Amino acid sequence: MKNHALMSAASAAALCAGLETRDEGNDDPLAAATAAVEELRSANENFRTEQTAAAERHATEVRGLTDRLTSLETRLNRPGGGGGNDQTTGPALEVRAFDTFVRRGRELLGADEVRALRTDSQVAGGYLAPDQFEATILKELVRISPIRAAARVTSVSSGAIILPKRTGRITAKWVGEVETRPATEPTYGQIELPVHEMACYVDVSNRLLEDAAVNMEAELSADFAEEFGRLEGEAFVIGDGVKKPVGILNDTSVTGIPISAAAANSKDLGDALISLIYDVAVQYRNTGAFLMNGTTIAFIRKLKDAGGNYMWMDSIREGEPATLLGRPVLESADMPALNAGPGTSPVVYGDIGAAYRILDRVGLTVLRDPYTQQVNGLVRFHARRRVGGGVVRPDAVRKLNIN
Repeated sequence: MKNHALMSAASAAALCAGLETRDEGNDDPLAAATAAVEELRSANENFRTEQTAAAERHATEVRGLTDRLTSLETRLNRPGGGGGNDQTTGPALEVRAFDTFVRRGRELLGADEVRALRTDSQVAGGYLAPDQFEATILKELVRISPIRAAARVTSVSSGAIILPKRTGRITAKWVGEVETRPATEPTYGQIELPVHEMACYVDVSNRLLEDAAVNMEAELSADFAEEFGRLEGEAFVIGDGVKKPVGILNDTSVTGIPISAAAANSKDLGDALISLIYDVAVQYRNTGAFLMNGTTIAFIRKLKDAGGNYMWMDSIREGEPATLLGRPVLESADMPALNAGPGTSPVVYGDIGAAYRILDRVGLTVLRDPYTQQVNGLVRFHARRRVGGGVVRPDAVRKLNIN
């Protein structure tokens, strides 16, 4: 209406101007007025036609958006409609490309699938597994390697990481008003943790790869996770540092309390465990956990205090570990047993998250070799990971040493 009023006012002004102009030129006033009215009527009709067309376009757009929203709501209300990996959309291109690569090789990949495969400029051959595949691997590693679940894990982009460390304390003293202040020289050093490499391969038959009913992604994930988890879990506990991380038990900076072999296999073990807890620095004591193997746990579960109560307490909530003397217990098959003899450390206590650092350099990479074992009807898959680890805070953990 406002636009219509403005147009009417403008047309009226033009009509008056036209009348004045034509009057000055001695033209017929009636003809000029008739022409001006006709021009005004034509302009009004054009305006109404444009407004009607715009309204129809707007209504059409609204109906289209409504239909699209209705269709989207219908799909989301279907079972599994909100997951993004349903039958209508399918898995991500990266996942489909990696699955095709595993089953059939790079030769049968399309150009878009080749581009979707993740590579690393510092990885010699092979492709990085997609995020969904790699997440499954990490989940399996936590289940097999308890140290990875408790320690601090850091992703690095180089072959080693250097951590600054203060190796000597500043020593201050009380002084008088004009007394000479004492000098002190704190010592600073560094810890270098190298990243090591572990690798393995799995042979899969051509028939198994051709069978679409078999989820080869899950099969390879389980195989690689089992072997890598076993290997790194062993290194984090008893690794000697030769082409592998230095484990907690082999790090000479980690000290402990002694116990005889006879006492370790008797009720005196309970007193030693209490001493072990309080030998840890106070800032790490209340966040610590025990680390031991299954046979040691079986023996400790039978220990009782002076009142006849078991020192061991089962977990009362799903997902939480059992406790010993009020602290969690982690089971590691790589820890030595109580009867392993002198020179061994069957129990570790402390804040493993503060004491031990794990470095992940490269995620799982898979290289498909369809040629080497083809004479046997097999395709070989090579997998590798680069992992490092070491003790960074020896005061946060203690060992029970059998002498």
